[in-house]
Amino acid sequence: MKCIAYTGGYKYQLKEPYCVKTDVKPALYIYTEYISLDTSGNIIISEGYAWDGPSGPTVDTLNFMRGSLVHDALYQLMRERYLDHIYHREASDRTLQRLCLEDGMSSIRAWGVYHAVRLFADPAASPSSIKPIIYAPDGCQ
Repeated sequence: MKCIAYTGGYKYQLKEPYCVKTDVKPALYIYTEYISLDTSGNIIISEGYAWDGPSGPTVDTLNFMRGSLVHDALYQLMRERYLDHIYHREASDRTLQRLCLEDGMSSIRAWGVYHAVRLFADPAASPSSIKPIIYAPDGCQ
């Protein structure tokens, strides 16, 4: 039987590389298959990167998409232990807020977004939150 292995939870896929300055400045350059982050905070997210968009009880608006992309990439680096999730989470959350404001989100909504991730998103940054691998069809592994 031919099997596939995949992870779930993604809604969007980047169709061209994206680069932006973040507030996260690691001690060493980080390079993964889809994400690069230099010591000055410049992140490059490669074409093909998949993310779930804005999380929680919210609407996936255009002024939230760029922030959600970068925030999800930074949180992935924390889950995969390239970044320390306790030390770098605040700067990642501030980057989300800043990008949303730059993209025209109201300051009240951006404030709410920031505080929601501060209150509820710590598990998503934790290395214990790696997405499980799913095998299909039934009986594969």
